[in-house]
Amino acid sequence: MMTPSILRGAAVLASSLALSSLAQAATIDLRVMETTDIHMNLVDYDYYGDKQSDAVGLSRVATLIKAARAEVSNSVLVDNGDLLQGTPLGDYVAKGRVLRYGETHPAFKAMNLLDYDVGNIGNHEFNYGLDFLMKSLSGANFPYVNANVYLDDGDKDPSNDQPYFQPYLIKDKQFVDSDGNTQTVKIGYIGFVPPQIMTWDKDNLTGKVVAKDIIETAERYVPEMKAQGADVIIAIPHSGMQNSPYMKGEENATYHLAKVDGIDAILFGHSHRVFPGDKSLNGLAGVDNEKGTVFGKFATMPGFWGSHLGVIDLVLEESPQGGWQVADGKASVRAIAKREGRKTIPLVKADAAINDAVETEHEGTLQYMRRKVGESTADINSFFALVQDDPSIQIVNNAQTWYVQNIVRGTSYEGMPILSAGAPFKAGGRGGPEYYTNVPKGDIALKNVSDLYIYPNDLKVVKLTGAQVIEWLEVAAGQFNQIDGNSSQAQDLVNASFPTYNFDVIDGIDYQINVTNPARYDLEGNLVNADSHRIEKVTFEGKPLDKEAEFLVATNNYRATGGGHFPNLSGDTIVIDAPDKNRDVVANYLLSQKTINPEADGNWKFASFGKAKVQFTSSPNAKELAPSNMTYKALDDKGFAIFELR
Repeated sequence: MMTPSILRGAAVLASSLALSSLAQAATIDLRVMETTDIHMNLVDYDYYGDKQSDAVGLSRVATLIKAARAEVSNSVLVDNGDLLQGTPLGDYVAKGRVLRYGETHPAFKAMNLLDYDVGNIGNHEFNYGLDFLMKSLSGANFPYVNANVYLDDGDKDPSNDQPYFQPYLIKDKQFVDSDGNTQTVKIGYIGFVPPQIMTWDKDNLTGKVVAKDIIETAERYVPEMKAQGADVIIAIPHSGMQNSPYMKGEENATYHLAKVDGIDAILFGHSHRVFPGDKSLNGLAGVDNEKGTVFGKFATMPGFWGSHLGVIDLVLEESPQGGWQVADGKASVRAIAKREGRKTIPLVKADAAINDAVETEHEGTLQYMRRKVGESTADINSFFALVQDDPSIQIVNNAQTWYVQNIVRGTSYEGMPILSAGAPFKAGGRGGPEYYTNVPKGDIALKNVSDLYIYPNDLKVVKLTGAQVIEWLEVAAGQFNQIDGNSSQAQDLVNASFPTYNFDVIDGIDYQINVTNPARYDLEGNLVNADSHRIEKVTFEGKPLDKEAEFLVATNNYRATGGGHFPNLSGDTIVIDAPDKNRDVVANYLLSQKTINPEADGNWKFASFGKAKVQFTSSPNAKELAPSNMTYKALDDKGFAIFELR
């Protein structure tokens, strides 16, 4: 018979043996790497400035990939999407020389050298149409996934919808464990794209595909992946992260996706931010900005244009149910360059093999973009596009007005007043202090047109009342912070969280913006201050704007179909689906005019700031060009020039 002391000793021994066994159990260290939002920045080159760049390029990230891969025994590499569109190289392949069936898209000439495991499809992959997308993807020697785009079968029965792409993939991978033994791990990958593609690329997708909610799709497929034996599930949402209540059809759904059971890691993108490290997410419930987790799921978002490599280091342990499970980990990002004042300091060199792989297309793009289309009698820049009427927007609006005047001749719309909406696409922000349009007077080449209008949008014309035009401008006026006119303290004018491409200037009317009033709409287009009006003294042809009068407004497909959450712009006010792209309209306008004067007509201005000292940032190159109502103050820690506006 065993005494109590013997029993206690046996229990201690058993416990010690169990702990020893646990401590000695083999684990697997797995490195998961991510690229995202490359946007055809395959080489380290600035096509708009026509010069080499230290701050962009897959060829630079490739150096980081190879170094990170060499540091570990086990790794996988994933691309999140928004690959095929973004630079003139993308346009050249899609619209210039035109990719043919059987040819390999230059994006995959480069990526095929880097041993990617899987790719996800971003929203900009649809910009050139489904045929071009499928033709391009055929050149990838790695698989693509997307779970929430389905074939439009037209039967109105969602229960029998078939995925347009492979929704997920489970790959058996051989890894070396901590004891040096080879183990097989089943890694599942599932991809998502914003459902808003059906709005943003309506003309390319309507009647062909439908896009469904990201969260509902994940809740359908992730359990299925688990049931099929996936040990580790990696979600690849081309979707940003924001703290807002979940709504079906969410564009930036990553925060809520992290709550879906079964997902182990999230490689996200779309919003061109960096995680871990995005300070706007500090203090957000469930987010650890140091360890890189969202509700306990390891996550990373590595910037844009090849600025960073995302890295998640997972520790896998054997699961009690068999197979492997995630026990711990850490997420991080690695940059290709850093900013020191006005300078970009490269942290790595470009991988020559990547640049060499696409040299033919790169050189073709340079020749394509250097063609002359017109001449300007003055410099064109966007240094002050957010604080005064601007020549870079003026040219676009002049071109769009000219185009619509021509296409309405002989139609029922002839004689209607025509307005035009344009926005500054390059105005600093996350793009950095060099991210501005700056075209010197003289010859204007096609590369300059692409600099003025960087997206391959299609021109649309909407019909709105004067009252609706004013509400359009009220949303755009969210670009600015509310200014306290009774304070003499320095106040920042520009709301840095507001995308500059949503700051529409509407030409053909005159108006002023009173930023001492609160914004009427929030960033999501919700009416939050119903009694507030920032848009004042609106006139048309010298008289107060008739709010009941109807106007044709030239814009782009993104805005006309709901992009940016503007009221009365959801697609149903479109009256003309133009056959041309906005950028082509600008190029043809310049060709027709031959010589242009780009001076802005000054149709908008700010109302008085009161006693306030109002400041904004711009490029350091703007210092010598500042008009008399602006004073240069200093450089900030990001290399932007600070100006005071009087």
